[in-house]
Amino acid sequence: MKLSALMAAVVLTAAVTGAQAADTLAKIAESGKITLAYRESSVPFSYLDGPNKPVGFSVELSNAVVEAVKKKLNKPNLQVALMPVTSQNRIPLIQNGTIDLECGSTTNNSARGKDVSFAINHFYTGTRLLVKKSSKIKNYADLAKKTVASTTGTTNALVMRKYNTEKNLDLDIVLGKDHADAFLLVESDRAVAFAMDDILLFGLIANAKNPAEFEVVGDALQVEPYACMLPKDDAAFKKVVDDTIVGLMKSGEFEKMYNKWFMSPIPPKGTPLNLPMSPQLKDNIKAPSDKPAT
Repeated sequence: MKLSALMAAVVLTAAVTGAQAADTLAKIAESGKITLAYRESSVPFSYLDGPNKPVGFSVELSNAVVEAVKKKLNKPNLQVALMPVTSQNRIPLIQNGTIDLECGSTTNNSARGKDVSFAINHFYTGTRLLVKKSSKIKNYADLAKKTVASTTGTTNALVMRKYNTEKNLDLDIVLGKDHADAFLLVESDRAVAFAMDDILLFGLIANAKNPAEFEVVGDALQVEPYACMLPKDDAAFKKVVDDTIVGLMKSGEFEKMYNKWFMSPIPPKGTPLNLPMSPQLKDNIKAPSDKPAT
């Protein structure tokens, strides 16, 4: 009996500890601080416009969540800490509690859903190719036996490896540590193409030294949703994040934010992306969903 009681106590303690570990709002309330992740080169979602100054569409979503958390916890002076993340370390940093929320350019898919939770989807994109116009590359078949760049820790790198195997293209796939690194491989002719979400490619071209040298080509290999990432199985925090994003969608503020970052001139060069809202995103505003890609 004593052993059973001890085991029951251990299980109960573990359950309580697990619940506390996933209670992001309690953690924020206790520390007086919320930690947001940002990306350094995910234009126009989350990127740097000067040293330690992240800007972008997803940054504004993060800021809206912060305001909601301040109200929820009645902490108007809540401290906001900012931490740069990469495609490779963003999930582990959510899992271990280093960051509380990551709104960048992260694909919401079923595999990642085993490790983290995702909020309402806020964008839809597909893998395409950034190339130099002089390369004459127009689609994936033109890449055979050539070097192609992607970014470490992204779904795009996995998609390209799978496509390479299926189509026997004999590609040499090289990975940059972030999108700026991978773009540099094309810019410096160490790779003929950069396979990535098309919107990120348009963003990189807009901020390139010579935008007219580059273009985005190829069919979209798959359509995937972006969503903010938060700790797994934390229903209370997910509700705050979801309610914030749905509120922006229902009020029309989300569309204003979209037009600001995708249709108007953006920092640092004041170049507009001129990318109208996709049918998938319009549908998601009418009926908000956190459905993952498979």
